Amino acid sequence: MNLVTGATGHIGNVLVRQLLAKGEKVRALIWRGEDTAPLEGLDVETIEGDILDLESLAPALRGVDKVFHLAGIISIMPGKNELVRRVNVEGTLNVLLASLQAGVKRVVYTSSIHAITRAPHGTEINESLPFDPHNPVGAYDRSKAEATIRVLSAAKSGLDAVVVCPTGVIGPFDFRRSEMGQLILDCIGHKPQFYVDGAYDFVDVRDVADGIVLAGEKGRPGESYILSGERITVRQILDIMWELTGGRFPKIKVPFSLARFAANFTPLYYRLMKIKPRFTPYSLATLKSNSVISNAKARRELGYAPRSMRQSLADTVTWFRENRRVPVLVRIK
Repeated sequence: MNLVTGATGHIGNVLVRQLLAKGEKVRALIWRGEDTAPLEGLDVETIEGDILDLESLAPALRGVDKVFHLAGIISIMPGKNELVRRVNVEGTLNVLLASLQAGVKRVVYTSSIHAITRAPHGTEINESLPFDPHNPVGAYDRSKAEATIRVLSAAKSGLDAVVVCPTGVIGPFDFRRSEMGQLILDCIGHKPQFYVDGAYDFVDVRDVADGIVLAGEKGRPGESYILSGERITVRQILDIMWELTGGRFPKIKVPFSLARFAANFTPLYYRLMKIKPRFTPYSLATLKSNSVISNAKARRELGYAPRSMRQSLADTVTWFRENRRVPVLVRIK
C-alpha cells in the first residue's frame, strides 16, 4: 500500500494515476473539506487526516509500505508566512515521525529546486549544492529547505528516505489552475500576455511523477535527486503557445525595470482580488536567477527521462480543451 499526501494537488493527482497504472494500491490522505475532484473516478482509497495533527496520521499509515509526501503550501508572495512554515516544516516532521512509528519501508519527500541555495550565474545547479534554510528570497524557499534538511537528517538516523527536487512544474491534469496553467488558459482565451525577459527550467508534471515513482523504487536512501526538464524563456513559451492556439493573443514586452517597480505593489492587488499571483518580486527574481539545472544524477541512477516542453505545452492545451471545453486548435510541429 502507498500513502500519498497532497494527492489532490497537481503533482499529487498525477502521481496517484501513475501508481495506479503500475497496479499499485494507493491511499490518499485528504484534509477535511478538501475538494477531491482531481481524484474522481480513480480507484484510490481516501482517508481524512491533517499533517499538522500527528494523531490523525496513524490510521492513514496503517499497512503502508511507502509514503509519498507531497502535501505543502506553495507561495510566491513576499514577506513572512508562518502558515507556510508550519505546514511545510512541522507537517513534514509529523509525517516523518508517524512513518517511523508505523514502520514504513520508504518515504519519498517532494522538495523543490528552490530549497537549494541560489547559485550565481555560471554555476551548474546540481545535487552537490547545499539546501539553504536562510534563503532571503522567500518564505517558501526557506521552509522547503528546512524540511528537506530534516528529512535527510532522519535518513541519517535510520529512516529510509529519499528526496526529489522538481523545477517549475507544468502539464495536464491541472485541476486547480496553477500559475503556469492560468497563463496557458489566458493564451487559449486570447488574452494579452505581458512578459519580461527571463527564463527558467520547466518540467512536465507527468515526468515529475515518474521521477517520484522511480525514486521510490531505485533511489538511494539519504540522497536527493533533481527532477528538471528544459530551460526556456518566457518569450519562447509564448511563441509556442502562439503556434498552438492560432496566434490570436497580443504579446507585450514590459521593460524589466518597470516590472520590478510594479511588483512592489502587485502583491496587494493579488490579495485584494483573490487571484493567483504572477508578477511578484519573487517571480521576477526567479526569472532572472541562474536556471542552468542538471538532472544528470536522476537520469543516471533512476532512469529519469523528461519530455520536451513543446510536447508538454501541446498536451496541456489539449487537456484544458477536453476538460474545460475550451475551443482551440492544437498543432504540433
